[in-house]
Amino acid sequence: MLWLSEKSKEMQATRDPDASPATPPAEWTLASWRERPARQLPTYPDETALEEALGRLAVLPPLVTSWEVESLKDELAAAEAGERFLLQGGDCAERFGDCTADVITSRLKILLQMSLVLTYGLRKRVVRVGRFAGQFAKPRSSPTETQGEETLPSYRGDLVNAPEFTEAARTPDPERLLEAYHRSAMTLNLVRALTEGGFADLHHPEYWDVDFVEHSPQRAEYEAVIDAIGEALGFVDTVASDGNALKGLERAPFWISHEALHLPYEEALTRTVPHCDGYFNLGTHLPWVGKRTARLGEAHVEYARGLSNPVGLKVGPQLAPSDLVDLAGALDPEGEPGRLTLITRLGADPVEDRLPALIQAMQRAGHSALWCCDPMHGNTERTEGGLKTRHFDKIRREVEQSFAIHAAEGSRLGGLHIELTGEDVTECVGGARGLTEADLKRAYESVVDPRLNYEQALELAFSVVHTRRALRE
Repeated sequence: MLWLSEKSKEMQATRDPDASPATPPAEWTLASWRERPARQLPTYPDETALEEALGRLAVLPPLVTSWEVESLKDELAAAEAGERFLLQGGDCAERFGDCTADVITSRLKILLQMSLVLTYGLRKRVVRVGRFAGQFAKPRSSPTETQGEETLPSYRGDLVNAPEFTEAARTPDPERLLEAYHRSAMTLNLVRALTEGGFADLHHPEYWDVDFVEHSPQRAEYEAVIDAIGEALGFVDTVASDGNALKGLERAPFWISHEALHLPYEEALTRTVPHCDGYFNLGTHLPWVGKRTARLGEAHVEYARGLSNPVGLKVGPQLAPSDLVDLAGALDPEGEPGRLTLITRLGADPVEDRLPALIQAMQRAGHSALWCCDPMHGNTERTEGGLKTRHFDKIRREVEQSFAIHAAEGSRLGGLHIELTGEDVTECVGGARGLTEADLKRAYESVVDPRLNYEQALELAFSVVHTRRALRE
């Protein structure tokens, strides 16, 4: 890894992966992660080209602002207190070729439809965070892939290389860092234009219609929600003479997030700003540390702990409760409301055994955070033909069990983190339409992980509402 110090390379080579993690020092600098063991970083063949690309990236305008970051932190603090609900969703791994108006708008529409259902059913405002405008890198279980007698670097997302199995495509290209920045800027520009222009106005949910939802099994229930909200808004419009009662319903903010995986890219977009203390990652509002890189004393946690952004942490089934407490202490030492979002991705089968101990450990430590459920990543399986898929029933079951476990432990599940698309894909089996493995070949488009399609995503939103209602009763 050409940008890491010789000390870091030596630490990577000799470190026992099962050894107890080192305790990070109190001192932090923007580059202190470079002195730590780093996982999931690609190796570039041309160090000069990499550094030149990073230098150009470092002087480009920020994609987001520090006051937007602080506003999101306030919203997440409200979700942590039970006053909001976090909906975080989008692509598994964005593709450069999907940076089109149709794809971006379809993704925005389904997230708005889900948020409408959740707002109505939960009686709470929804904090809408897109998993896009920067989600171009993906961790891999192996640094290489072998097909036949040829071995090449694994595809690590469009930020790094291309999925085609050729040496040219799989060689990490630093120019892709600049391309990812520009694609993120274009995506964010359209999202902002739509939401600021009234696209998210609750008075006009017809703007969000997705053509294929016309025949969705959830169509009737969704239309009933629209009618009920329309009647409520009409009543309030009539009795509120000054219009302030509906303030904020016309232009609800939309935030962006991605995994802070490619640390040189993240460092180049991390800046200081006038009249504010600390460093902000201005390439996204909400960066998160993934399951494969959530190691205390290693590079990704070291980088994230010094940011002024709110930070997410993926929590897998192998993470010990004591290690979760240590990671929470490193990433949020002051216990700041809205600072830390714990995104559990445990799986439908392990969640009943694993989640209670994690909650209890955080409670004993007196460390609060916003708990969020990712029911996707713990439920990935392969078909006999080798395709990755996820069964909707397991996804729904993990969400339902997570709500119930938090309630039983005196805790609160305050968010949902899902991989979805607004397109008519067939990547996850099950759901109201009963997709089977035979259906996957019809429209399997993901090059990494399977996503919920528009119908399955909407069905999951209704499932959340029904689950919460049942727990209240």
